[in-house]
Amino acid sequence: MAHDTTLTESTPRPSIAEIFTGFLTLGLIAFGGALPLARREIVERRKWLDADEFTDLLGLCQFLPGGNVINLSVAVGMKFRGLAGALAGLLGLIVGPSLIVIGFGVIYQRTHQDPRIAHLFAGLAAAAAGLLVAMSVKILLPLRHKPEAAVIAALMFIAIAFLRTPLLPSMLVLTPISVFIARKVGR
Repeated sequence: MAHDTTLTESTPRPSIAEIFTGFLTLGLIAFGGALPLARREIVERRKWLDADEFTDLLGLCQFLPGGNVINLSVAVGMKFRGLAGALAGLLGLIVGPSLIVIGFGVIYQRTHQDPRIAHLFAGLAAAAAGLLVAMSVKILLPLRHKPEAAVIAALMFIAIAFLRTPLLPSMLVLTPISVFIARKVGR
């Protein structure tokens, strides 16, 4: 009889240094679009989590206060190496970009009146929006096999995008419903 194994069981646990450098790399290459690149780095490239684990962990991280990718760095680090891994993931993610942002802030302060700079930032915003749409599609694709999860995702989208309901009340209503549905479907 064959048994199922997940990627995290067949892949060695990342070391603290690997967690730090993985999130440092992510932080340095992911300006304006960290979430799509985080998925690619964690699921596809490093294989620390499979697609379902990533989606589940991201859902938890979106529920918690703070930035999603920051929460994700802490959660992934904690999963593999406890508190030290959480700190390594967090520091790896924020050290490099923080230094770069400070440098860009100094440059922007001196050049923000230039119309070319305004056009540059408009282009960067469009690219970030495209990355977000691409990541959303990758996260939604596995839901085609889980219609109950797709319904909850659609309800959340409608509540936030169209009804303009704040995130916290939407999650407080839909989270218990999704847990109830998941328990019923899991039986």
